Amino acid sequence: MLNVTILGLWHLGSVTAAGLARHHRVTGLDFDETVIAGLRAGRAPLHEPGLDALLAAGLAAGRLVFSGDAAAAANADVLWVCYDTPVDADDRSDSDWVLARVARVLPALRPGTVVLLSSQLPVGTCARLAQQHSSLQFACSPENLRLGKALEAFEQPARIIVGASSAAARATLEKMLAPLGAPLVWMRPESAEMVKHALNSFLALSVAYINEIAALSETVGADAQEVATGLKSDPRIGTRAYLGPGGPFAGGTLARDVVTLSQLGQTKNLPLALIPAIKESNDRHRGWAFRKISAALKGVPAPVVAVLGLAYTPNTSTLRRSAAVELCRQLLGAGMKVQAYDPLVRTADAEHRDIPLAATAADALRGAHAVVLCTEWPEFRDYPWPALLATMARPVVVDANRLVEKAVAAAPGAVYLTVGRP
Repeated sequence: MLNVTILGLWHLGSVTAAGLARHHRVTGLDFDETVIAGLRAGRAPLHEPGLDALLAAGLAAGRLVFSGDAAAAANADVLWVCYDTPVDADDRSDSDWVLARVARVLPALRPGTVVLLSSQLPVGTCARLAQQHSSLQFACSPENLRLGKALEAFEQPARIIVGASSAAARATLEKMLAPLGAPLVWMRPESAEMVKHALNSFLALSVAYINEIAALSETVGADAQEVATGLKSDPRIGTRAYLGPGGPFAGGTLARDVVTLSQLGQTKNLPLALIPAIKESNDRHRGWAFRKISAALKGVPAPVVAVLGLAYTPNTSTLRRSAAVELCRQLLGAGMKVQAYDPLVRTADAEHRDIPLAATAADALRGAHAVVLCTEWPEFRDYPWPALLATMARPVVVDANRLVEKAVAAAPGAVYLTVGRP
C-alpha cells in the first residue's frame, strides 16, 4: 500500500482521491479551504453520482484525509496532479495556473518521489519540470474523466496510458495502478502527453464531421442519423465511433486540446490545416439551436423560450462552459424571454444569476412559444409531453440530439426540429 497525495480536488481530483483510497493511503491536497472543508465532511465540490458515498467510506476507513497544507505531501510516494486545467473563453488552457500550484508542493517532496501529471497540460511539461527538479521523477497519465460517469471511468478503465522515463518510476506507478485491473500502456512521457491532445482532438473531429454531414443532409432530404448508422456499420469505423449528429461539443474539454495542438503547430512553425478547422466548424454549429429558434419564432411578439437542461452534461451540476447557458444568453440578448429548468441547478450562483430559473419543467414550458432540449437528462424522456406541449403558446420543440423524439411524436400539432433532418 502506497502513500499517495492527490493535488487538486475539483472534479478529477475528488474522484481520483475517493477511488484510489480503496487501495492506498490517500491525502487529498488543495489550497481552497472551502473545498477542503466540504470534502472533510464527505461532500464533493460538485455533483457526481456515488461520489459522496465513496468519499465517506474512505474517510471512515481512515485511508482518506484532506489537507490545505503543502507539507502534507512530505511522505508521499506519488504526488498525483489532478487539477482541472482552467480554460478561457477562447478554449486556451491556463497551464500556468496549474503549474504555480504544483510549484508550491514540490519543495515538500522527498527525493525520488514520482510526480504523476493527469491535468491537461501541454506536451513537453514533464520534460521541462524534470530539468528544473532533477531530484524528482515526472510521469504522465492522461485523465479519463467522464462527467456523470466518473467513478465508472476511474474504477473500470479500458486501459491506462502511462508515460514514464525511469524504471523506478514505472515500478512505483505499476504498484499504484495495478489494483484498478486495467492494462497499462507504457510509453515515454511526451507520447502520453500527446495521446491526450490527439485523442480529444480526434473525438472533436468526429463530432464536427458528422454535424457537417448533418447540415448537408438537411438540405438534400437525407436523415443524418441514418447516415451515421450506415457509417458505424462499416467495421473500419465501428459502432462506438463518435458519430451522433446533434449538438456541438462544449465544456472546453475537447476544444482545449484542439487549441493546444493548433498553438503547437504555430510555435513549431508547422502549418496545420485540419486540426484548426475542427474548432472553426464546431463554433459555426454552436449557433444551430439559436438559428432554428429564431426562424421558428420569426414575427412572434415577445417570444418565450423554455430551456430544459443547463448543466454541461447529465448527472453533474457544473455549468462551466455550458452550451445551454450560452444559448440562454443568446436568446436573452435577442430580446426573448427565457424560462430555464435543470434537475440539479435549482438556484443560480453569482456567475449565472442572469439566467431565469423555473421551479419545474412544467413551469418552464407553460406559455412558451418553443422549448429547446439542451442537457440530455434521461428523465426528460419520461415527461408527459403531449400534456406539457398543450400548455405552450406554440408547441415548437428544438431537440438537437433527438432525446424526446418518440414522446413528442404523439403530440398533435407539434413542430419538431432536430439536427440532420429536413
